[in-house]
Amino acid sequence: MCINFQPAANPAFLAERLGPLEPPLGQLEDIFPGYSAPVALRRGGAGDSLAALRLAQFGLVPHWCTDATQARDISRKTYNARSETAASKPSFRTAWAARQWVLVPMQCFFEPSWEDAVANGGRPTRWRIARADGQPFAVAGLWDRWTDPATGNVQGSFTVLTVNADGHAVMGRMHRPDEEKRMPVIVPPALYADWLQASPQQAVDFMRAAPADDLVAVAAPLDRAAPVAPNLSLF
Repeated sequence: MCINFQPAANPAFLAERLGPLEPPLGQLEDIFPGYSAPVALRRGGAGDSLAALRLAQFGLVPHWCTDATQARDISRKTYNARSETAASKPSFRTAWAARQWVLVPMQCFFEPSWEDAVANGGRPTRWRIARADGQPFAVAGLWDRWTDPATGNVQGSFTVLTVNADGHAVMGRMHRPDEEKRMPVIVPPALYADWLQASPQQAVDFMRAAPADDLVAVAAPLDRAAPVAPNLSLF
């Protein structure tokens, strides 16, 4: 899973592989569901690069939502998408079929670990997962666009695709002992363009866990409450 992440401080590593990207908008801060974060998506028209960088809400709002209340309620459950069922789930299947792929640039992501729960009063400890070499990375996701019928505002949103990580030397330490282990799909840098241009059938080949040797995890307790989510971004 991916509940909370830190965007890459400098997403230029995407531009090096995809061509010049339009600059990100707004502040780059720790991202929780409901926050806006920069994502790279396939450019629809002509341009000097394959992808454009846009702000989108973390928590996908399907295009078919009927009102803001439904959009908000659904987005609280759609910040992650199981890759095994994304092509068939109502919230994600249109985006999957339409090849609405994104790359989400990250410096790290955070997961709860129960390893020290007994010593911690039964509470999990937040852990920071990053590349072992300290470099930024990008994870695979889906985007969608929703128009609020009451205001006409257009909102872009995204979900992070995840895969099973049972037995993974790093991700196997996360979440409750009796829960399935999941992790976001980390796209190899050389394949960024391939991911954004993949067919739905080719996308399945990207759905695999990153090697444990490529990652490092350290305890990173959250010493403050998550701030109130900012206004939803436009797409």
